[in-house]
Amino acid sequence: MKMIKILVMVKIIIIKIIKIIIMMMKKNWMRQVKERKALATANCHVGAHIKCIRHTEDIFNPEDPKIREDIIRMIIQYLSDEGYTASKMTIYDEANVKWHEREERVVEVKRLKKALLDGDWAEVDKLCTKPLVKNHKSFLYAVYKQQYLEYIEHQETQKAFTFLNKRLKPLEHLQTTPNEFKDLCYLLTAKAVHDAPSFRNWDGIGPARVKLVEQFQNMLNFENTEKDGSVHVPPNRLLTLLRQAFAYQIEFSRYHPRVAPRVNTLLQDYTSFVIPNAVRATLIGHRGNVKCVEFVGEGGREIVSGSSDNTLRLWDTETSKEIAILDGHESRIWDVSSNKHGTMVSSASGDGTIKLWDIKANQYTCVSSLSGNSSDVYTVKFHPGDNHVVSGGYDKIIRLYDIVTGQLVKMFTGHELSVSKTIFNPLGNLIISGSKDNTIKFWDIVSGLCIRTISSHLGEVTSVGMNSNGTLLLSSSKDNSNRLWDVRTGRPIKRLKGHQNTSKNFIRAGFVNNSLIVGGSEDGIVYIWDQDTGEVLQKLRGHGGMVYDCIWNPKQSLFVSCSDDKTLKTWWYDENLPLEL
Repeated sequence: MKMIKILVMVKIIIIKIIKIIIMMMKKNWMRQVKERKALATANCHVGAHIKCIRHTEDIFNPEDPKIREDIIRMIIQYLSDEGYTASKMTIYDEANVKWHEREERVVEVKRLKKALLDGDWAEVDKLCTKPLVKNHKSFLYAVYKQQYLEYIEHQETQKAFTFLNKRLKPLEHLQTTPNEFKDLCYLLTAKAVHDAPSFRNWDGIGPARVKLVEQFQNMLNFENTEKDGSVHVPPNRLLTLLRQAFAYQIEFSRYHPRVAPRVNTLLQDYTSFVIPNAVRATLIGHRGNVKCVEFVGEGGREIVSGSSDNTLRLWDTETSKEIAILDGHESRIWDVSSNKHGTMVSSASGDGTIKLWDIKANQYTCVSSLSGNSSDVYTVKFHPGDNHVVSGGYDKIIRLYDIVTGQLVKMFTGHELSVSKTIFNPLGNLIISGSKDNTIKFWDIVSGLCIRTISSHLGEVTSVGMNSNGTLLLSSSKDNSNRLWDVRTGRPIKRLKGHQNTSKNFIRAGFVNNSLIVGGSEDGIVYIWDQDTGEVLQKLRGHGGMVYDCIWNPKQSLFVSCSDDKTLKTWWYDENLPLEL
């Protein structure tokens, strides 16, 4: 009987503990909901600024030698202000600023000034053979003239005559007045310097030496400012430019913060991130389902989409209007990719080709067609260096192309079924591929070898993605899950559920600001997950068919999704509508 009572008591205690745990979990979840809601409502939408200036080499060319020198000077100033003396000296040497030569130059300047004031002409002659003065003939003439006048003043006529022929005569063309050299010759027979018309106002030996030193200093200031590294750098110039850059980024972002933001990293541009809750615009024009979408370039001012109607279409991100139709493929388009500068787009098609499109200066022309695939190409991606693309498809082979020459550089074989998605890691030395054989493979570009295989998915892998620092991998699979992996260990971290991905090609997912994950679903909903907890934070409803993919662009603070309903949609935060959390 006592045993039964004890068991009942234990059961009651366990139930209470479970209730407490559930309550704690609910409180924690509610806290996260409040935090996310605060994040979403901390900004007000202002749209794209018309006056926003695109970054072009016409404005700022980092290859300009003068700009390079200025960058070095600012870095040196910052290191000096922070006390990194050794590093500063190293940069001086590596940048060919020639610090030690400048130090010697400063010493030579001081010596020459002293020699001129003291009348030490032997020292002056020695220093005048140095590069400091050697090529400045006008100053040399002034020095020799001073020395000659002093010989005249001391009545050393023979020395003056020899000096006139040897030093001043070759520089006669540099005389400051038309009759100056004639008067210098006249002084050989005169009693004093002031007897010659050109030298009636001569101040005498001492004052004339002082004026000569002043002339020397003015020459250095005017002619050697750039060469001796003494260009004035305003205090804290590098920090001032960084503050201006972030002020610009904040001003021209689509969302303005209600409270002044605190910048905690210089490695990424400022973005006023919000959690979208409403459709901003619906992009209509495709005549078939829209299988892929991408923001063009890092700026994302245009959107490119590919469809089963065999066309790519370009859209203006701000107005949502169609800009151009890229026609040339003979079958559906499975994937699109853009280079980071937004000047070129690549497309992978069921016709077995990869096409490269030049969209710079509104040309919208196909500049190259990369062949070699025997059937459908499901995926294409630009290398971070923008000179190569990687592709994969039905024939199980991954191909790396040089887009400059159009040549096939390397093939990677090892998958047993079709390759559904290929990407590069941020450094560009690895290719990561997902396949219908349920595996994810890592390939070394140089050797062409597979260095790791992940085979934990129970269904076909439909997409892979990597965060900005290359530490986390995201995969989507037809086992109804998106999974996060630790790239260093290859172990799973989180399993993200709630969406549907079982039967159709290709449901994909991606990272958002390295804190959230967004993906499509067969139920027509865009899902947003919290990366840390794996919980669904938001469901975006609006499409009339399955959502293949959803892409985030930090510069535009917008999502764009593509669907089986033949449309694309952009998503934003509307403060008049509630967040579905």
